[in-house]
Amino acid sequence: MEREQLAALVRQRQEAGERAVFTNGCFDLLHLGHVRYLQEARALGDFLIVGLNSDESTRALKGPGRPLVPQEERAEILAALACVDYVTIFGEPTACDLVALLRPAIYVKGGDYAASPLSASARDSVPDPARLPEAQVVQSYGGSVRLIPYLAHHSTTELIMAIKRLP
Repeated sequence: MEREQLAALVRQRQEAGERAVFTNGCFDLLHLGHVRYLQEARALGDFLIVGLNSDESTRALKGPGRPLVPQEERAEILAALACVDYVTIFGEPTACDLVALLRPAIYVKGGDYAASPLSASARDSVPDPARLPEAQVVQSYGGSVRLIPYLAHHSTTELIMAIKRLP
């Protein structure tokens, strides 16, 4: 969904009293860690918006061999998940502009963005401002930032390494 169209829809739902949850990422090679993370994020509010890094921004973050799956396909896969209500693609280095436009009540990222190692109550951990500039944007308008514990041994990088080890 284009961001301007999405912004109008989000505003409408928020005016009706619904709580928007927003997260963002590359979501290259969707795996169980992604699915559980998105399900937990969705459970925090009334609807979930995923900001998807474009192919260009994914390359800048992950390196020249990524993404493995083109942005339009990644967006379609995410949109097919029951826990995801909306997907929009962004090309900026961070999702700050998108967060400022949509103003979600809750911004969610993985526990690997915590300022210190996560405890059992990861959602109450403080985000690392150097690695999560979106947190400042969310806090500036009164939204909340939640961190979801990272599911160990479930990452796209680990999948790629396992595939490379195949005979």
